[in-house]
Amino acid sequence: MDQLNFATWDSLLRKYVDDQGRIAYGPWQQESLPELDQWLAGMTSVDLQSLERTDAIATLLNLYNALTIQQVLHRYPITSIRPKLLGVPNWLAFLRFFTQTVYTLNGQPLSLNAIEHDILRQQFLDPRIHFALVCASIGCPLLRAAAYVPDRLNAQLEDDCDRFINNPDKVRYDAASCTLFCSKIFKWYQADFLTVADSIPAYCDRYYTAAQLPASVKVVYLPYSWQLNQRTSS
Repeated sequence: MDQLNFATWDSLLRKYVDDQGRIAYGPWQQESLPELDQWLAGMTSVDLQSLERTDAIATLLNLYNALTIQQVLHRYPITSIRPKLLGVPNWLAFLRFFTQTVYTLNGQPLSLNAIEHDILRQQFLDPRIHFALVCASIGCPLLRAAAYVPDRLNAQLEDDCDRFINNPDKVRYDAASCTLFCSKIFKWYQADFLTVADSIPAYCDRYYTAAQLPASVKVVYLPYSWQLNQRTSS
C-alpha cells in the first residue's frame, strides 16, 4: 500500500536517535519538526481495517512513537513528561499527555491511550508491543533507531524483547536473594504477559541470558523514571 511509506520516519529516527535509544530533541526540533509533522499528516487516511495484521501493527507502533515525539517537540525544552507545578507533580497535565486527542486516523480521533489500549492491546493481543511503545521517558523501552516494517516486524519485536529483558536497568536477577527485579511495565501489563506465560519470571526467562531463572523466585518492581529520554549531548 502506497500510504504505508515509513521512509521519512525511518530517516528521522536514524538521524536523531542513538544506539541507547536517547533522542536529540533540540536538534530535531530546530531542524526537522516540520518534516515529522508532514509525515504524520500524510498518514491520516490509512484504513487499518484494510491492512494485514503485520501492516497494521507496524503502522500503529510507528504512529504511537512518532506522535509521542511530536508532543515532546512541540513542548520542548522539558525535562520530563510528568511536569511539576510548584514542585508537585502535575497529574492533570501528565494524564492529558496520554488521553487528549492527538491524531485523526481515517476519521477516527485518537489519543496515545486509544492507540495502545483500545487498538493494539485489544485487537492484536501481543505483549511484545510493550517493549516497542516508547512514551519519551527513561523508564520506557529504548526507542528503536529505525521504523517498524511489516516484513521484519516479528524479528524487530523479538529483538525489542531481548534488548529490554537483558538490560539490567529494566530486568536483573539477584541469585543470592532469589529475587527478580523488573520494570513496572511487567506489573502494569501483567495480564497481557500472562496470556502467553505462566508468570512474569517465566516470560522473562524466555529471553534472559545472564542466568536461568528458577521456578520459584521473588519479584520486585523497580522504580520507574519519567525523566525525558534525551541525549545529554548532541
